[in-house]
Amino acid sequence: MSDAELIFSALAELSTRQIAETEKAIGFLPNKSAGKKGGRVAKNARLELEHKTGKKIVSSDNFKLPAGKNKKMLG
Repeated sequence: MSDAELIFSALAELSTRQIAETEKAIGFLPNKSAGKKGGRVAKNARLELEHKTGKKIVSSDNFKLPAGKNKKMLG
């Protein structure tokens, strides 16, 4: 993963946790809702940065194959 991908993942996790705490989310469905909201915060930030820089944040570098394989073999 690139540095930017790690940062946006951390933003999603932090946003989700803070939203869940603010909403006093208990149980699966309330936490699922907080997760979607937290992910949306990071998505919107990523899209805005991509728009302003003209560069994509998400890369294929975060995909690792088992030893001895290469991406072309997945076809």
